[in-house]
This record gives sequence, structure tokens and C-alpha cells, in this order.
Amino acid sequence: MDTPTSLQAPVCILGGGPGGSTVAMQLARHGVQAVLLEKATFPRDKVCGDALSGKVMRTLERLDPALAAMVKRDGQAMPSWGVTFVAPSGRSLRVPFSRETGVGDAPGVILPRLRFDELLFRHAGMAPGITVLEGTTAKTFERTPQGWRVEAQRGEERIAITSRLIIDASGANSSFARHVAGLPMEPRHHAAGVRAYYRGVQGLDPKGFIELHFLPELLPGYLWIFPLPEGRANVGLGLRSDMVRQRKVDVKALFHDLLATHPTLKERFSAAVAEGPVQGMGLPLASKRYPLSGDGYLLVGDAGHLIDPFTGEGISHAMISGVHAADVAADMVKRDVVTAGEAKPYEARVWRRLGQEVAISTRLQQLSFKPWLFNFVVDRANRNPALADTISSMFTDLDLRARLKKPGFYLDLVLGRRPGQ
Repeated sequence: MDTPTSLQAPVCILGGGPGGSTVAMQLARHGVQAVLLEKATFPRDKVCGDALSGKVMRTLERLDPALAAMVKRDGQAMPSWGVTFVAPSGRSLRVPFSRETGVGDAPGVILPRLRFDELLFRHAGMAPGITVLEGTTAKTFERTPQGWRVEAQRGEERIAITSRLIIDASGANSSFARHVAGLPMEPRHHAAGVRAYYRGVQGLDPKGFIELHFLPELLPGYLWIFPLPEGRANVGLGLRSDMVRQRKVDVKALFHDLLATHPTLKERFSAAVAEGPVQGMGLPLASKRYPLSGDGYLLVGDAGHLIDPFTGEGISHAMISGVHAADVAADMVKRDVVTAGEAKPYEARVWRRLGQEVAISTRLQQLSFKPWLFNFVVDRANRNPALADTISSMFTDLDLRARLKKPGFYLDLVLGRRPGQ
């Protein structure tokens, strides 16, 4: 049998998506060497909504301002200034991310993952001390007294990587997270999604407002329409997996049916042309907290089930957790103390940053079972500019957003008061 190629680095990163690339760039800033394994060959597509929120852009700006500027000005990018919520009744509420829409850089960006992920991955590959193995699949993981031995395959070549620590950022279908870390797939804390690209969708917002349609057929999920340059759009839907099973739904068939027949959608898609097939994805949700670390490993992004339970956003959580993982990993490696106990501060950091937001989103997901509540809030906000302004502020103010969990918020609406006044 051929002798495998041998590589050694303090850290082995699994996955070169936004989470893994962020880990690599942040480790390089700490002067820590790493091997980054990515099974695909870039450019590669990723089934996703393509929306880069303000959280993504702020994380990217702190990581590398020049790279953030490159993303904003990419020819395939659409600046996004807000979101339009469409209630089950069909009435919509347009909510800007910023009070000065159209001034300066937009808070968000919509950019196909085919492009965004490659930009990050190539940038990570240029970081000092980072060895990238593209088109390479991790096959086995062996715990050793020194750390880990990872057997990988690149074409016909076998590669053996030895490292002190594994950071798993290999996504929703992570073999390491499932079989080594032991994270389960629980339908109540998981969603099924589909996505397709279309050209010729009518009524796309020129300011790049993303659309979230909370259709009765999809609650507690929604259908999205995210505009892209040149009249293109990323269109998809997500529905919690336990609801898919309970309702015996064919998600792709439901997607086609809604675009063809739903009163708020059929005219807009009557002349639209699909670009390629409808593709599916799994979304492990953060509505339940799972362990994010263990003996010699850290889980990042989708591999750690960190997707927002209400919005389905995963990119920002992958990048934020990636930064924290790299910071904690660098500290452990430099002190040469890589244990389960020493990894715990990573979990504390992640939940300190994301915990309140995830708790609010989990509550909103639970409330989204009530279509009358959506209709009520949207109707009141359309009649009350002060309420609409409050909802807009909730995108950047977690304390304001937390009011949505409280009965007093809805009592204020009933009494015609501005919430919190």
C-alpha cells in the first residue's frame, strides 16, 4: 500500500466555507499555523439565500477591511437596504435597515455564495501559515495522545494530517459533528429548505429589500425572494423538518405550486424563467443548544447547529463563531493545553455573543405559528409610523427586539401606544 503524504500543523480546519475561511484568517492573525481541508474545488455553489447581513459585513470589516470593500463592490453583488415582511394576510410591511436609505454603503449585501465563498476561501489560502488542501475529503479521525491523526483523500493521493486540535466548520452534513462529536439531527430543531435562481421576476425592489413571505402553508417557515443584479433573484423556502413530516410535504413540489398559484406570487412569476434546478438543503437550527466543543475539537457554524431559528441566517453565525474558535484555539495551542475543559471558554464566548439573539429568534419562531399575530402587527405598523420605526430599530438593537417576546408589546399595540412608551 502506498505511504500517505504526511502533514503536520497545530490546527486542522475541516471545511473552507465562510466559517472555516474565517477561522483560517483569524488564526493567521494570531500567528498559528493550520491545515484547511475542503472537499470541493472552488468555485463551488452552496444552497443558500445569498443574503449577507449587517452582522456578516461588520465581522468581515473587522477581519479584513479590504476584503469587505471587495465584497461590497463586486459586480455580482446587490446592496440591500432593508426587508419587506409579507404577513399571512398578504399585506406587507417595508422595514429599512437604516433611517438613511441610499446614503453611503448599504448595511447588507446580496451576493451568490458561488462568488462570496470563493472570495473568502482564496483570501484564506493566502494567509501566512495556512496550508489549503482543496478537493480533499477527510475520511477518518483518530484520537492520539498528541492530538489527532486525520486520514484524507485527494484524488488518488492519501494524506495523513497530524494536529493538536480540530476545528470543524464542514457544514450541516458534517461527518465529524455527527459521528465524533455526537450531535443528533432532531426534526424539531432542523429545517428543510429549497432554492432556485430566477430571471424576470416582477416587482423586485430597486433598493435590494429582501422579501420574507410568511405564507399560511409554510408557518413556522417562510418563502424568500432576494433580488440580485440584472433582474435575477434568489428564491426559496424553508420549513421545519418536523412539520414536513407531520404534513407529509414534498418541499420542492410545494415550492413550485406556491410560485404558480399563490395570489401574492403567481403574477410576479408568470413570465419568470428558472436558471437551473431547484436544489435542497438542510438547516440545523440553534433553537436547542448543543455542545460546541469537546476533547480536542471545536464546532463552528452549521456544524455546531448555529443557524438562526427564525430567519434561517447561518453565514454570520458561522463567521462569528469562527472568530471565537480561532481566538480560543490560538490560546490553547500557544499554552500547549488542549483539553475539553480549556475549550469551554469558546462555548461561553459564542453564547455570550449570540445567546440572547437566538433566544429571541426561537420565541419568534414559536409565535409564527399564529398567523393572526403576524397580520395584527403588520396592520398596526402600516397605520403607525412610530411603530414601523421601532420595528426597523429592532434589527440593530437587541433590547428592542427582546420586547417581541413580552406580552406587553402586544398590549401596547392593542391600546394604540408605541411599544415601550
